[in-house]
Amino acid sequence: MSLKQSPPTTRGHVAKPRSTYRHGDLHRTLLDAGIALAREGGPDAVVLREATRRAGVAPNAAYRHFASRDALLDAVRAAAVAEAAISMEQEMAQVPRTGSAVEQARAKLRAVGAGYMRFAQTQTGLFRTAFGGKFTVDIQRPPDPAKAGHSGLDPFRHLVAALDELVASGALPAERRRGAEFLAWSTVHGMALLALDGPLRELPPQMLAALGQRLLDMVERGL
Repeated sequence: MSLKQSPPTTRGHVAKPRSTYRHGDLHRTLLDAGIALAREGGPDAVVLREATRRAGVAPNAAYRHFASRDALLDAVRAAAVAEAAISMEQEMAQVPRTGSAVEQARAKLRAVGAGYMRFAQTQTGLFRTAFGGKFTVDIQRPPDPAKAGHSGLDPFRHLVAALDELVASGALPAERRRGAEFLAWSTVHGMALLALDGPLRELPPQMLAALGQRLLDMVERGL
């Protein structure tokens, strides 16, 4: 009489954990991969096939979450804009709560500009992704949560709020408020680009930081 061997039991077997994503998390995993690509190489580095490779899935699986490379890039760009807002918030969190309303308002405006320039220097890939493409602002529309920092404000609205606080404190005449956000943003953004790609890119960090502070002085006084 022959004895049949029982099939190997799976009782007690522990499956190896997935190293990529859990069921239902692929959208977030692909977005995180896209953000990492942008951080490393800017918007041109955000490629859907590479994002799926990093997520550990077949390329076709990505199309259930992002219909195209542009769709992934749009989502990554929104996340990069939110990171810029967080950089501003970190600078504003260091503004002393002492001093007059005028002093605090001026310090907050400087913090917004300093956070923007620090983001450009320390997160260059995300900076290029956030502001090097089709970034648009419409102050009439509700803020997009995907582009907002922890406060619920995006970078543009942080600047608007800081300028409004200047007016409320009496530091900026109301008649000079209109359009000031575009002038201030253009000035700081130009400095950031010169430091990344222009003639200022070879300057020592200490000199660049000093020039940045003088630029913020110029913006504040020029308003």
